Amino acid sequence: MSDERARLFLPLNLLIAILAVSTASIFIRFAQADGVPSLVIAALRLTFATLLLAPIALTRYRLDLQRLTRREILLGVLSGIFLAVHFATWISSLEYTSVASSVVFVSTGPLWVALTSPLFLNERLSRTAIIGLVLALLGGTMIGLADACNFKAGFACPHLGQALHGRAIWGNFLALVGAWAVTGYLIIGRKLRAKMSLMPYIFLVYGMCAAMLVIVMFARGNSPFGFAPRTYGWILLLAAFPQLIGHSTYNWALKYMSAALVAVTTLGEPIGSAILAFLILQETPRTPVLIGGAFILLGIYLASRSRNT
Repeated sequence: MSDERARLFLPLNLLIAILAVSTASIFIRFAQADGVPSLVIAALRLTFATLLLAPIALTRYRLDLQRLTRREILLGVLSGIFLAVHFATWISSLEYTSVASSVVFVSTGPLWVALTSPLFLNERLSRTAIIGLVLALLGGTMIGLADACNFKAGFACPHLGQALHGRAIWGNFLALVGAWAVTGYLIIGRKLRAKMSLMPYIFLVYGMCAAMLVIVMFARGNSPFGFAPRTYGWILLLAAFPQLIGHSTYNWALKYMSAALVAVTTLGEPIGSAILAFLILQETPRTPVLIGGAFILLGIYLASRSRNT
């Protein structure tokens, strides 16, 4: 597909990516209900994704893999490490702090991408894109705080009072590290995808991420064995849809859009997740989630109008 034609399909492909990634929370919820630790889910998710890619990558793209330079391999490995750090720290943060606080901190990823892109990629956002970024971050924050705050009582957030005390400090820091790690993942992806085809890139990155997560999983004393076949089915779906379709489409888009704008698009995930939770789990989204979703959609729209390559 030519670059010109690919750009024509960007909006549709990004919508597909958002919808695919939005299924992650549903599949994770089902797997957790069967007693699988979150770190095991993450490790198996990337392992299954890598195994699904292997037959295609090692046959149809074998020559592309052999032609990779040492620099491309090292950067791809580093990108995979960043992705593994993102999953490991964000999942671990939930053991120390509230889901609301964790989501707010990890959702700052687009901000860090926008701040570091001028330094590492020589990419600057237009004023319209910056406004879109701010609106999307505001919407993401509202969704993250929906369960911790009473928006009808003057934005009172009693559950956030412990955010800077005890274990919560460590949990919030881990979530912030998760945001920094995804920043490195997207920055490197933007740099490599300019000349590197998608399949070799994601096979290298997902494979490295899987290896790192498996090491961390065993180091934490977790085991990936002994669960019901249905449970592995949920995780396989997690690898197929959110990872191989969702994340891979974001990585595809990095060739045609700046890292910051791709990062802003990822904030659409909570909207899709809320819709799927309503349809599948009968969970009615609260008013702050609806308002936050509107801010995110407007932010994505403004950012996409000024996309640069």
